[in-house]
Amino acid sequence: MRKTHKTAARRHALLALPALWLAAALPAPAWAADAPQTLLNVSYDVSREFYKQFNTAFIAHWKKTTGQDVTLNQSHGGSSAQARSVVEGLEADVITMNQANDIDILFDRAKLVPQDWAKRLPNNSAPSTSVSVILVRKGNPKNIRDWSDLGRPGVSVIIPNPKTSGNGRYTYLAAWGAAIQNGVNPDAAKALVRRIFTNVPVLDGGGRGATTSFAQRQLGDALVTFESEVPLIKREFGDSYEVVYPSRTILAENPVSVVDKVVDKKGTRKVAEAYLNYLYSEEGQEIAAKLHLRPRSAKVQARYAKDFPKVETFTVDQVFGGWKKAQADHFADGANYDQIVASIKR
Repeated sequence: MRKTHKTAARRHALLALPALWLAAALPAPAWAADAPQTLLNVSYDVSREFYKQFNTAFIAHWKKTTGQDVTLNQSHGGSSAQARSVVEGLEADVITMNQANDIDILFDRAKLVPQDWAKRLPNNSAPSTSVSVILVRKGNPKNIRDWSDLGRPGVSVIIPNPKTSGNGRYTYLAAWGAAIQNGVNPDAAKALVRRIFTNVPVLDGGGRGATTSFAQRQLGDALVTFESEVPLIKREFGDSYEVVYPSRTILAENPVSVVDKVVDKKGTRKVAEAYLNYLYSEEGQEIAAKLHLRPRSAKVQARYAKDFPKVETFTVDQVFGGWKKAQADHFADGANYDQIVASIKR
């Protein structure tokens, strides 16, 4: 009798298997699609204020258009360190950076995104830009007007570490590229950058740390930062600074991407793609402009023209052959930046 029960139980389990397989193959019920979802946006150090406002706008937009609730979590830090964290397993649904090479490594090292990720959205997937500027103390006591002034004896300048910070890399390339654009040869450009970094008393890990050193700890005569940071610094630390626009500066583009392997694993692709597309919407572009990021929308840009002085800019592609080449030539182990640092006697 016991054997009969065992045989019947085994036959019942086997008969149930096809039903289980069928259930697994069926699409998720409608209520599951409407369940609240959570996204993690891994971003660079100085984008906190923008995404704080943008996230609020997107949550309301998504609820109104789909009826679905979405929770948006943020992670901020030095851009390269952030990108490495995603490569090493931090499950970002989207990554929002200030240079393409910090998204390229997601393909190069872990195949988390396709190689052509930048082609998926307009403007090489960069919905906003900024420029590198020089912030000096009120009255500009050291008479700093251009990149070459940052290399003068007796001038102290705060720049975040180019090895860990996109802000730092843009500063390095801005000074080097401006020299090249002015007809200087590469050896002279390298010498200028060496003089500038000789004048750096501390290398913070990211742009926000550099701001703290300059504005709170009162280190340095000048801080190189993004244009978008200047009003935030003045609001937090007081109006005791002036912004200097160099004669030429670099255009900092802010690329974004879904992290394909993560969104497909979590089932968040639809909302993650909508989140990034909303950066290009009129509301998204308005928020960017209000927070002093240069919008891509000509319509929005025209409304905020007085907030964005015209300045002669160049891109990493134009002067350095793209981010991959710039990374290899200047920031890889043993490349120009390491050579410069090794040659500076403290």
